[in-house]
Amino acid sequence: MGARLITLDTSGLFALLNRKDKDHNRTRAAFLEDGGPYLVPAGILAEIAYLTERRLGAEVLDALLSDLESGGFVLECGEEDFGRIRELITRYADLPLGFADASVISCAERNGGIVLTLDRRHFDVVSGEGRISLLP
Repeated sequence: MGARLITLDTSGLFALLNRKDKDHNRTRAAFLEDGGPYLVPAGILAEIAYLTERRLGAEVLDALLSDLESGGFVLECGEEDFGRIRELITRYADLPLGFADASVISCAERNGGIVLTLDRRHFDVVSGEGRISLLP
């Protein structure tokens, strides 16, 4: 296990799964530089499963689910995050910051503050608070 926890955002996880993605290599390098564990917030599960199945196929979706089942990725349910998620959605309504991104931020704040994401439009603003840092 690595010294830090990385919370995966949909964009970062999708780039890891998609070898044809233009950001795959740099995302993979940031991912491999750390020993894990890698947290997948439950708030992005439907989003990443849909994108993976739709764009990469059932075989890649099965590999993702296998990684979740085996503990390669840790599903972080975040039941205690709803208050913080609501706060973030309200505070950043002008972005707009939706449920999935707010769940990633809240999860990361509780687990070391590191987010693997390519979605800078939302996360750069929130990272300015100093509670999360972004990879790659």
